[in-house]
Amino acid sequence: MSTTAALLVVLAFVLGCAVGAFLVGRVLRLRTGELRAELDDAIERLGSTTTELAAAAAQRDLLQQHNRELSGRTSTDHDVLRALAPVAEKLTQVQQQVGLLERDRVEQYGQLARQLEEAREVDARLLSTTHSLAGALRSNSARGQWGEVQLRRVVEAAGMLSRVDFLEQVSFSAGDDGERARPDMVVQLPGDKQLVIDAKVPLSAFLAAQELSSAADGPAGAEGGALDVRRAELLRQHGKALRAHIDALARKKYWEGAANSPELVICFIPVESVLSEALRADPELLDYAFSRNVALASPVSLLGILKGAAFSWRQAVLTDNARELFDLSKQLYERLGTMGGHVTRLGASLKTSVERYNSFVGALESRVLPTARRIGAFDSASLDVIDAAVDGAEGARPAGQSADVSVLGAARAQRAGAQGGTSQAAATIDATPRSLTAHELLDGTAG
Repeated sequence: MSTTAALLVVLAFVLGCAVGAFLVGRVLRLRTGELRAELDDAIERLGSTTTELAAAAAQRDLLQQHNRELSGRTSTDHDVLRALAPVAEKLTQVQQQVGLLERDRVEQYGQLARQLEEAREVDARLLSTTHSLAGALRSNSARGQWGEVQLRRVVEAAGMLSRVDFLEQVSFSAGDDGERARPDMVVQLPGDKQLVIDAKVPLSAFLAAQELSSAADGPAGAEGGALDVRRAELLRQHGKALRAHIDALARKKYWEGAANSPELVICFIPVESVLSEALRADPELLDYAFSRNVALASPVSLLGILKGAAFSWRQAVLTDNARELFDLSKQLYERLGTMGGHVTRLGASLKTSVERYNSFVGALESRVLPTARRIGAFDSASLDVIDAAVDGAEGARPAGQSADVSVLGAARAQRAGAQGGTSQAAATIDATPRSLTAHELLDGTAG
Protein backbone atom coordinates (compact mmCIF):
# COMPACT_ATOMS: atom_id res chain seq x y z
CA MET A 1 0.00 0.00 0.00
CA SER A 2 1.27 3.39 -0.90
CA THR A 3 1.68 6.29 1.47
CA THR A 4 -1.06 8.27 -0.16
CA ALA A 5 -3.56 5.58 0.34
CA ALA A 6 -2.54 5.22 3.93
CA LEU A 7 -2.90 8.93 4.47
CA LEU A 8 -6.34 8.86 2.92
CA VAL A 9 -7.36 6.04 5.15
CA VAL A 10 -6.09 7.82 8.23
CA LEU A 11 -7.72 11.04 7.13
CA ALA A 12 -11.03 9.27 6.55
CA PHE A 13 -10.77 7.63 9.95
CA VAL A 14 -10.04 10.92 11.66
CA LEU A 15 -12.85 12.60 9.77
CA GLY A 16 -15.27 9.81 10.71
CA CYS A 17 -14.23 10.04 14.36
CA ALA A 18 -14.74 13.80 14.31
CA VAL A 19 -18.16 13.48 12.68
CA GLY A 20 -19.13 10.73 15.15
CA ALA A 21 -17.93 12.78 18.10
CA PHE A 22 -19.89 15.75 16.80
CA LEU A 23 -23.05 13.69 16.42
CA VAL A 24 -22.56 12.05 19.82
CA GLY A 25 -22.00 15.45 21.43
CA ARG A 26 -25.14 16.89 19.77
CA VAL A 27 -27.18 13.95 20.95
CA LEU A 28 -25.74 14.27 24.44
CA ARG A 29 -26.54 18.00 24.48
CA LEU A 30 -30.16 17.33 23.47
CA ARG A 31 -30.47 14.65 26.10
CA THR A 32 -28.89 16.92 28.68
CA GLY A 33 -31.42 19.68 27.81
CA GLU A 34 -34.29 17.26 28.22
CA LEU A 35 -32.90 15.99 31.53
CA ARG A 36 -32.46 19.60 32.71
CA ALA A 37 -36.08 20.40 31.72
CA GLU A 38 -37.33 17.31 33.52
CA LEU A 39 -35.27 18.26 36.53
CA ASP A 40 -36.72 21.79 36.53
CA ASP A 41 -40.22 20.35 36.19
CA ALA A 42 -39.55 17.96 39.06
CA ILE A 43 -38.22 20.80 41.19
CA GLU A 44 -41.33 22.87 40.35
CA ARG A 45 -43.64 20.00 41.18
CA LEU A 46 -41.71 19.43 44.38
CA GLY A 47 -42.20 23.09 45.29
CA SER A 48 -45.92 22.98 44.55
CA THR A 49 -46.21 19.74 46.48
CA THR A 50 -44.43 21.33 49.39
CA THR A 51 -46.76 24.31 49.19
CA GLU A 52 -49.81 22.07 49.08
CA LEU A 53 -48.45 20.06 51.97
CA ALA A 54 -48.03 23.22 53.98
CA ALA A 55 -51.54 24.35 53.03
CA ALA A 56 -52.87 20.92 53.97
CA ALA A 57 -51.08 21.12 57.29
CA ALA A 58 -52.56 24.58 57.91
CA GLN A 59 -56.01 23.36 56.91
CA ARG A 60 -55.54 20.36 59.20
CA ASP A 61 -54.69 22.65 62.07
CA LEU A 62 -57.71 24.80 61.23
CA LEU A 63 -59.97 21.76 61.08
CA GLN A 64 -58.63 20.57 64.39
CA GLN A 65 -59.38 23.96 65.87
CA HIS A 66 -62.87 23.86 64.39
CA ASN A 67 -63.36 20.36 65.74
CA ARG A 68 -62.40 21.58 69.17
CA GLU A 69 -64.82 24.48 68.84
CA LEU A 70 -67.60 22.20 67.51
CA SER A 71 -67.01 19.71 70.28
CA GLY A 72 -67.48 22.62 72.67
CA ARG A 73 -70.74 23.55 71.02
CA THR A 74 -72.17 20.03 70.91
CA SER A 75 -74.37 20.49 73.94
CA THR A 76 -75.65 23.82 72.63
CA ASP A 77 -76.45 22.23 69.25
CA HIS A 78 -78.37 19.44 70.93
CA ASP A 79 -80.43 22.03 72.79
CA VAL A 80 -81.07 23.89 69.56
CA LEU A 81 -82.08 20.65 67.84
CA ARG A 82 -84.48 19.86 70.64
CA ALA A 83 -85.93 23.37 70.35
CA LEU A 84 -86.25 22.98 66.58
CA ALA A 85 -88.04 19.64 66.84
CA PRO A 86 -91.56 21.24 66.61
CA VAL A 87 -90.32 23.26 63.67
CA ALA A 88 -89.19 20.04 62.03
CA GLU A 89 -92.63 18.54 62.62
CA LYS A 90 -94.25 21.63 61.13
CA LEU A 91 -91.91 21.41 58.18
CA THR A 92 -92.89 17.78 57.74
CA GLN A 93 -96.56 18.73 57.79
CA VAL A 94 -95.89 21.57 55.36
CA GLN A 95 -94.07 19.14 53.10
CA GLN A 96 -97.04 16.77 53.21
CA GLN A 97 -99.39 19.67 52.48
CA VAL A 98 -97.18 20.74 49.60
CA GLY A 99 -97.35 17.17 48.31
CA LEU A 100 -101.15 17.26 48.47
CA LEU A 101 -101.21 20.64 46.76
CA GLU A 102 -98.92 19.34 44.07
CA ARG A 103 -101.21 16.36 43.54
CA ASP A 104 -104.24 18.67 43.37
CA ARG A 105 -102.36 20.93 40.98
CA VAL A 106 -101.64 17.99 38.70
CA GLU A 107 -105.31 16.97 38.82
CA GLN A 108 -106.46 20.54 38.17
CA TYR A 109 -104.04 20.85 35.29
CA GLY A 110 -105.51 17.67 33.86
CA GLN A 111 -109.03 19.02 34.25
CA LEU A 112 -107.95 22.33 32.75
CA ALA A 113 -106.46 20.50 29.81
CA ARG A 114 -109.74 18.63 29.30
CA GLN A 115 -111.72 21.87 29.59
CA LEU A 116 -109.42 23.55 27.09
CA GLU A 117 -109.95 20.66 24.75
CA GLU A 118 -113.73 20.94 25.19
CA ALA A 119 -113.50 24.70 24.65
CA ARG A 120 -111.53 24.10 21.48
CA GLU A 121 -114.23 21.72 20.26
CA VAL A 122 -116.95 24.24 21.20
CA ASP A 123 -115.08 26.98 19.36
CA ALA A 124 -114.81 24.74 16.34
CA ARG A 125 -118.56 24.04 16.41
CA LEU A 126 -119.26 27.73 16.98
CA LEU A 127 -117.06 28.63 14.02
CA SER A 128 -118.88 26.09 11.89
CA THR A 129 -122.24 27.46 13.04
CA THR A 130 -121.08 31.00 12.34
CA HIS A 131 -120.06 30.06 8.82
CA SER A 132 -123.43 28.35 8.35
CA LEU A 133 -125.22 31.44 9.67
CA ALA A 134 -123.19 33.72 7.42
CA GLY A 135 -124.05 31.50 4.47
CA ALA A 136 -127.73 31.56 5.43
CA LEU A 137 -127.73 35.35 5.79
CA ARG A 138 -126.49 35.68 2.23
CA SER A 139 -129.93 34.49 1.12
CA ASN A 140 -132.49 37.28 0.69
CA SER A 141 -135.41 35.18 1.99
CA ALA A 142 -133.47 34.06 5.06
CA ARG A 143 -132.44 37.63 5.80
CA GLY A 144 -136.04 38.80 5.47
CA GLN A 145 -137.33 36.16 7.87
CA TRP A 146 -134.56 36.93 10.34
CA GLY A 147 -135.38 40.65 10.18
CA GLU A 148 -139.06 39.93 10.88
CA VAL A 149 -138.15 37.74 13.87
CA GLN A 150 -135.89 40.45 15.28
CA LEU A 151 -138.63 43.05 14.78
CA ARG A 152 -141.14 40.91 16.65
CA ARG A 153 -138.68 40.41 19.53
CA VAL A 154 -138.11 44.15 19.87
CA VAL A 155 -141.85 44.88 19.84
CA GLU A 156 -142.53 42.19 22.44
CA ALA A 157 -139.65 43.55 24.54
CA ALA A 158 -141.50 46.89 24.56
CA GLY A 159 -144.45 45.13 26.28
CA MET A 160 -146.83 44.99 23.31
CA LEU A 161 -149.14 42.09 22.51
CA SER A 162 -149.78 40.55 19.13
CA ARG A 163 -153.19 41.28 17.55
CA VAL A 164 -153.80 43.80 20.34
CA ASP A 165 -151.05 46.40 20.10
CA PHE A 166 -149.60 45.39 16.73
CA LEU A 167 -150.57 43.41 13.63
CA GLU A 168 -148.24 41.46 11.35
CA GLN A 169 -148.38 41.05 7.57
CA VAL A 170 -151.40 43.33 7.13
CA SER A 171 -152.51 43.76 3.51
CA PHE A 172 -154.07 46.99 2.25
CA SER A 173 -154.09 49.23 -0.81
CA ALA A 174 -151.37 51.88 -0.97
CA GLY A 175 -149.22 53.78 -3.45
CA ASP A 176 -150.07 55.83 -6.48
CA ASP A 177 -151.25 52.83 -8.51
CA GLY A 178 -153.39 51.44 -5.67
CA GLU A 179 -151.70 48.03 -5.63
CA ARG A 180 -151.81 45.79 -2.56
CA ALA A 181 -149.14 46.54 0.04
CA ARG A 182 -148.07 44.20 2.81
CA PRO A 183 -145.76 45.73 5.43
CA ASP A 184 -144.10 43.58 8.05
CA MET A 185 -145.93 45.19 10.99
CA VAL A 186 -148.55 47.82 11.84
CA VAL A 187 -148.43 49.24 15.37
CA GLN A 188 -151.70 50.45 16.86
CA LEU A 189 -151.58 53.95 18.41
CA PRO A 190 -154.13 55.70 20.68
CA GLY A 191 -156.99 57.41 18.91
CA ASP A 192 -157.34 54.66 16.24
CA LYS A 193 -153.99 55.64 14.69
CA GLN A 194 -151.45 53.32 13.12
CA LEU A 195 -147.68 53.29 12.55
CA VAL A 196 -146.19 51.19 9.74
CA ILE A 197 -142.86 49.35 10.27
CA ASP A 198 -140.98 47.39 7.61
CA ALA A 199 -137.77 45.40 8.28
CA LYS A 200 -134.85 45.59 5.84
CA VAL A 201 -131.57 43.64 6.14
CA PRO A 202 -128.93 44.75 3.56
CA LEU A 203 -126.03 42.43 4.46
CA SER A 204 -124.27 41.29 1.27
CA ALA A 205 -121.74 44.11 0.94
CA PHE A 206 -121.53 44.49 4.74
CA LEU A 207 -120.52 40.85 5.27
CA ALA A 208 -117.96 41.06 2.45
CA ALA A 209 -116.49 44.20 4.08
CA GLN A 210 -116.29 42.45 7.46
CA GLU A 211 -114.45 39.51 5.90
CA LEU A 212 -111.96 41.95 4.39
CA SER A 213 -111.57 43.60 7.80
CA SER A 214 -110.63 40.24 9.30
CA ALA A 215 -108.15 39.62 6.48
CA ALA A 216 -106.66 43.14 6.79
CA ASP A 217 -105.62 42.52 10.41
CA GLY A 218 -102.72 40.32 9.28
CA PRO A 219 -100.75 41.79 6.35
CA ALA A 220 -99.44 45.33 6.24
CA GLY A 221 -98.00 47.62 3.62
CA ALA A 222 -99.27 47.81 0.06
CA GLU A 223 -101.48 44.72 0.37
CA GLY A 224 -103.11 46.06 3.57
CA GLY A 225 -103.76 49.42 1.88
CA ALA A 226 -105.45 47.69 -1.06
CA LEU A 227 -107.68 45.77 1.37
CA ASP A 228 -108.66 49.01 3.10
CA VAL A 229 -109.58 50.57 -0.23
CA ARG A 230 -111.63 47.52 -1.18
CA ARG A 231 -113.39 47.57 2.22
CA ALA A 232 -114.26 51.27 1.84
CA GLU A 233 -115.73 50.51 -1.60
CA LEU A 234 -117.85 47.67 -0.17
CA LEU A 235 -119.15 49.91 2.59
CA ARG A 236 -120.16 52.53 0.00
CA GLN A 237 -122.02 49.78 -1.84
CA HIS A 238 -123.66 48.89 1.46
CA GLY A 239 -124.84 52.49 1.87
CA LYS A 240 -126.20 52.46 -1.70
CA ALA A 241 -128.11 49.24 -0.98
CA LEU A 242 -129.75 50.83 2.06
CA ARG A 243 -130.57 53.91 -0.01
CA ALA A 244 -132.28 51.61 -2.55
CA HIS A 245 -134.41 50.13 0.23
CA ILE A 246 -135.39 53.65 1.30
CA ASP A 247 -136.50 54.48 -2.25
CA ALA A 248 -138.55 51.27 -2.42
CA LEU A 249 -140.35 52.07 0.85
CA ALA A 250 -141.00 55.65 -0.26
CA ARG A 251 -142.60 54.42 -3.50
CA LYS A 252 -144.92 52.04 -1.65
CA LYS A 253 -146.42 54.84 0.53
CA TYR A 254 -147.65 52.57 3.29
CA TRP A 255 -149.12 55.53 5.21
CA GLU A 256 -151.83 55.99 2.56
CA GLY A 257 -153.25 52.51 3.20
CA ALA A 258 -153.02 52.63 7.01
CA ALA A 259 -155.72 54.30 9.10
CA ASN A 260 -154.79 57.71 10.54
CA SER A 261 -151.09 57.08 9.99
CA PRO A 262 -148.51 59.86 9.89
CA GLU A 263 -146.82 60.32 6.53
CA LEU A 264 -143.95 58.18 7.67
CA VAL A 265 -142.80 54.58 7.52
CA ILE A 266 -140.15 53.17 9.85
CA CYS A 267 -137.38 51.15 8.17
CA PHE A 268 -136.13 48.74 10.84
CA ILE A 269 -132.47 47.61 10.60
CA PRO A 270 -132.03 44.67 13.03
CA VAL A 271 -128.28 45.20 13.62
CA GLU A 272 -126.82 48.40 15.07
CA SER A 273 -123.49 48.01 13.26
CA VAL A 274 -125.22 47.59 9.88
CA LEU A 275 -126.95 50.97 10.25
CA SER A 276 -123.90 52.71 11.75
CA GLU A 277 -121.57 51.51 8.97
CA ALA A 278 -124.06 52.66 6.33
CA LEU A 279 -124.34 56.11 7.95
CA ARG A 280 -120.56 56.31 8.24
CA ALA A 281 -120.14 55.45 4.56
CA ASP A 282 -122.96 57.80 3.47
CA PRO A 283 -123.35 60.71 5.96
CA GLU A 284 -126.31 62.16 4.02
CA LEU A 285 -128.29 58.93 4.21
CA LEU A 286 -130.33 59.94 7.27
CA ASP A 287 -131.42 63.27 5.77
CA TYR A 288 -132.23 61.56 2.51
CA ALA A 289 -134.46 59.04 4.33
CA PHE A 290 -136.34 61.79 6.17
CA SER A 291 -136.89 63.66 2.90
CA ARG A 292 -138.47 60.47 1.50
CA ASN A 293 -140.76 60.06 4.59
CA VAL A 294 -138.72 57.09 5.82
CA ALA A 295 -137.27 56.88 9.33
CA LEU A 296 -134.26 54.60 9.86
CA ALA A 297 -134.44 52.76 13.19
CA SER A 298 -132.08 50.35 14.90
CA PRO A 299 -133.25 48.02 17.71
CA VAL A 300 -132.38 50.61 20.37
CA SER A 301 -134.14 53.54 18.70
CA LEU A 302 -137.16 51.42 17.74
CA LEU A 303 -137.47 50.23 21.33
CA GLY A 304 -137.53 53.87 22.44
CA ILE A 305 -140.26 54.66 19.88
CA LEU A 306 -142.37 51.71 21.00
CA LYS A 307 -141.88 52.59 24.67
CA GLY A 308 -143.25 56.03 23.83
CA ALA A 309 -146.25 54.45 22.09
CA ALA A 310 -146.86 52.21 25.12
CA PHE A 311 -146.74 55.29 27.37
CA SER A 312 -149.27 57.01 25.08
CA TRP A 313 -151.55 53.99 25.45
CA ARG A 314 -151.31 54.20 29.23
CA GLN A 315 -152.08 57.92 29.16
CA ALA A 316 -155.03 57.29 26.83
CA VAL A 317 -156.39 54.62 29.18
CA LEU A 318 -156.00 56.99 32.13
CA THR A 319 -157.78 59.72 30.17
CA ASP A 320 -160.67 57.38 29.30
CA ASN A 321 -160.92 56.27 32.91
CA ALA A 322 -160.91 59.89 34.11
CA ARG A 323 -163.61 60.80 31.60
CA GLU A 324 -165.74 57.82 32.65
CA LEU A 325 -165.18 58.72 36.31
CA PHE A 326 -166.33 62.30 35.59
CA ASP A 327 -169.48 61.05 33.84
CA LEU A 328 -170.24 58.69 36.70
CA SER A 329 -169.64 61.45 39.24
CA LYS A 330 -171.97 63.79 37.36
CA GLN A 331 -174.63 61.11 37.16
CA LEU A 332 -174.20 60.33 40.88
CA TYR A 333 -174.53 64.03 41.72
CA GLU A 334 -177.79 64.27 39.77
CA ARG A 335 -179.16 61.14 41.43
CA LEU A 336 -178.14 62.43 44.86
CA GLY A 337 -180.10 65.63 44.10
CA THR A 338 -183.15 63.58 43.17
CA MET A 339 -182.76 61.48 46.32
CA GLY A 340 -182.47 64.71 48.39
CA GLY A 341 -185.85 65.85 47.02
CA HIS A 342 -187.35 62.50 47.99
CA VAL A 343 -185.85 62.79 51.50
CA THR A 344 -187.26 66.34 51.86
CA ARG A 345 -190.74 65.20 50.86
CA LEU A 346 -190.41 62.18 53.16
CA GLY A 347 -189.44 64.45 56.09
CA ALA A 348 -192.46 66.70 55.45
CA SER A 349 -194.74 63.67 55.31
CA LEU A 350 -193.24 62.27 58.55
CA LYS A 351 -193.70 65.63 60.25
CA THR A 352 -197.40 65.70 59.25
CA SER A 353 -197.80 62.12 60.49
CA VAL A 354 -196.20 62.98 63.85
CA GLU A 355 -198.43 66.01 64.28
CA ARG A 356 -201.55 63.96 63.56
CA TYR A 357 -200.34 61.25 65.92
CA ASN A 358 -199.80 63.83 68.69
CA SER A 359 -203.33 65.12 68.10
CA PHE A 360 -204.62 61.58 68.41
CA VAL A 361 -202.70 60.94 71.65
CA GLY A 362 -203.93 64.28 73.07
CA ALA A 363 -207.52 63.39 72.31
CA LEU A 364 -206.93 59.96 73.84
CA GLU A 365 -205.50 61.42 77.04
CA SER A 366 -208.02 64.21 77.44
CA ARG A 367 -211.22 62.54 76.19
CA VAL A 368 -211.01 58.79 76.29
CA LEU A 369 -208.73 57.79 79.16
CA PRO A 370 -210.46 59.75 81.92
CA THR A 371 -213.73 57.99 81.16
CA ALA A 372 -211.92 54.64 80.91
CA ARG A 373 -210.32 55.16 84.33
CA ARG A 374 -213.69 55.89 85.87
CA ILE A 375 -215.00 52.69 84.37
CA GLY A 376 -211.94 50.87 85.73
CA ALA A 377 -212.84 51.96 89.19
CA PHE A 378 -215.87 49.71 88.96
CA ASP A 379 -214.31 46.66 87.15
CA SER A 380 -210.54 46.07 86.97
CA ALA A 381 -210.93 43.47 84.22
CA SER A 382 -211.79 46.22 81.76
CA LEU A 383 -208.26 47.62 82.14
CA ASP A 384 -206.84 44.66 80.22
CA VAL A 385 -208.99 45.53 77.23
CA ILE A 386 -207.88 49.16 77.35
CA ASP A 387 -204.21 48.09 77.68
CA ALA A 388 -204.53 45.92 74.59
CA ALA A 389 -206.08 48.83 72.65
CA VAL A 390 -203.37 51.25 73.72
CA ASP A 391 -200.61 48.75 72.96
CA GLY A 392 -202.07 48.34 69.47
CA ALA A 393 -201.88 52.08 69.03
CA GLU A 394 -198.24 52.05 70.14
CA GLY A 395 -197.41 49.35 67.57
CA ALA A 396 -199.01 51.39 64.82
CA ARG A 397 -196.79 54.42 65.57
CA PRO A 398 -193.88 54.90 63.14
CA ALA A 399 -190.55 53.52 64.37
CA GLY A 400 -188.23 56.04 65.93
CA GLN A 401 -191.00 58.63 66.48
CA SER A 402 -191.99 59.91 69.94
CA ALA A 403 -195.38 61.18 70.94
CA ASP A 404 -195.80 64.73 72.23
CA VAL A 405 -197.96 64.25 75.29
CA SER A 406 -199.12 67.71 76.17
CA VAL A 407 -201.80 66.64 78.65
CA LEU A 408 -199.66 64.47 80.90
CA GLY A 409 -200.12 66.84 83.87
CA ALA A 410 -203.89 66.81 83.50
CA ALA A 411 -203.91 62.99 83.40
CA ARG A 412 -201.85 62.83 86.56
CA ALA A 413 -204.20 65.25 88.31
CA GLN A 414 -207.28 63.25 87.29
CA ARG A 415 -205.59 60.01 88.42
CA ALA A 416 -204.72 61.55 91.76
CA GLY A 417 -208.30 62.86 92.17
CA ALA A 418 -209.77 59.43 91.42
CA GLN A 419 -207.53 57.70 93.98
CA GLY A 420 -207.38 60.29 96.80
CA GLY A 421 -210.90 61.67 96.57
CA THR A 422 -209.76 65.12 95.54
CA SER A 423 -211.37 66.78 92.60
CA GLN A 424 -208.40 68.80 91.37
CA ALA A 425 -204.54 68.53 91.35
CA ALA A 426 -201.74 70.65 90.12
CA ALA A 427 -201.07 69.99 86.43
CA THR A 428 -197.51 70.02 85.09
CA ILE A 429 -197.07 70.31 81.33
CA ASP A 430 -194.08 68.29 80.01
CA ALA A 431 -193.35 69.41 76.51
CA THR A 432 -190.54 66.87 75.99
CA PRO A 433 -191.51 64.41 73.23
CA ARG A 434 -191.15 60.80 74.37
CA SER A 435 -192.82 57.39 74.00
CA LEU A 436 -195.37 56.29 76.63
CA THR A 437 -196.62 52.83 77.35
CA ALA A 438 -200.22 51.95 78.06
CA HIS A 439 -199.59 51.47 81.81
CA GLU A 440 -197.89 54.87 82.06
CA LEU A 441 -200.86 56.53 80.35
CA LEU A 442 -203.36 54.72 82.62
CA ASP A 443 -201.45 54.97 85.86
CA GLY A 444 -200.04 58.48 85.35
CA THR A 445 -196.51 57.31 86.47
CA ALA A 446 -194.59 58.59 83.44
CA GLY A 447 -191.74 60.89 84.55
